[in-house]
Amino acid sequence: MTDAAIKYLNPKPQTILHGGDVGVASSRFGRPDDGWLDLSTGINPNPYPLGPIPDDLLSRLPGTDDMNRLLDTARNYYGVAGDAEIVAAPGSQSLVGLVPGLFKPASVSILGPTYAEHEQCWAKAGHMVVSENSTCAQAAGSASFAVVVNPNNPTGTMHQVDGLLALAAEMYERGGALVVDEAFADVQPELSLCPHAGVPGLIILRSFGKFFGLGGVRLGFAITDGGTAKLIEDKLGPWAVSGPAIWAGISAFADGEWIEKTNKQLSENAKKLDTVLQSSAIGEGMEIIGGTSLFRLVRHDLANEIFERLGRAGILVRPFTENPNWLRFGIPKNDAAFARLESALAG
Repeated sequence: MTDAAIKYLNPKPQTILHGGDVGVASSRFGRPDDGWLDLSTGINPNPYPLGPIPDDLLSRLPGTDDMNRLLDTARNYYGVAGDAEIVAAPGSQSLVGLVPGLFKPASVSILGPTYAEHEQCWAKAGHMVVSENSTCAQAAGSASFAVVVNPNNPTGTMHQVDGLLALAAEMYERGGALVVDEAFADVQPELSLCPHAGVPGLIILRSFGKFFGLGGVRLGFAITDGGTAKLIEDKLGPWAVSGPAIWAGISAFADGEWIEKTNKQLSENAKKLDTVLQSSAIGEGMEIIGGTSLFRLVRHDLANEIFERLGRAGILVRPFTENPNWLRFGIPKNDAAFARLESALAG
């Protein structure tokens, strides 16, 4: 692995690499004259247009009415079953870290390879973590808890509703639960378990920031049965979600026209990205092995060299220490971004 990749992949010992940190990339490649084209995350590059934040949202604590409006709007958007509870949190990552601590240490099977924070957070909470490569293996194993990301990050692997509900029932019989991370399910709503939420042994995590392109808002949701929801609420404490985040969620969730238009545009741009990647000078050896309409995962024998070439051109993509032949590409923002990527890949 090259020095550039090593320094970027391991800026600090014992940390998990995430996309979006152009500061770390600048320390290796320098700051590009035209600014970074950041394709290292799976966040929509064209965010929901919120407009100016109302002044009073910054000067007062969020009220009960504010939170109820957010939860009602989110429930409708996600199609949450009527007997399920929904809890708002400051980003789905906070829930990834919180949920393992709700339970006494046990064994947990995590369907991988996937978002690395799940393994780290369960291990930190004292659980014994086992990695499995299929939901069938999870069901056949002896773990009391299971974690599945659907669609998966970074592979885009999709799991059907019936199979996951059966897995949740199996985990519940063992005294545990199934955690389904649906951070990227906005672009594949047919995969969501939200319409089935509330059944025992099922905890669903949703992210607001990725599809709506507002990762900095820090808003996420846990959707589950009443007892588990109460445990999560108690752990979060009062005013866990800021007034501006509540306002942003209410505004975006209710804009059906923008949501429909954005899903269509993301799908078109993902196909356009496929064409750019496969028709580039290095496209002959590039294999698109997965993704969603918010990102593409590719495999190439020269992945490290491609990472460096793009870095020198001011384009940041996501490499993987555990799979050095992989790169994840986010969706470019517009025609100019596509042209810049195409030019950099041309040599």
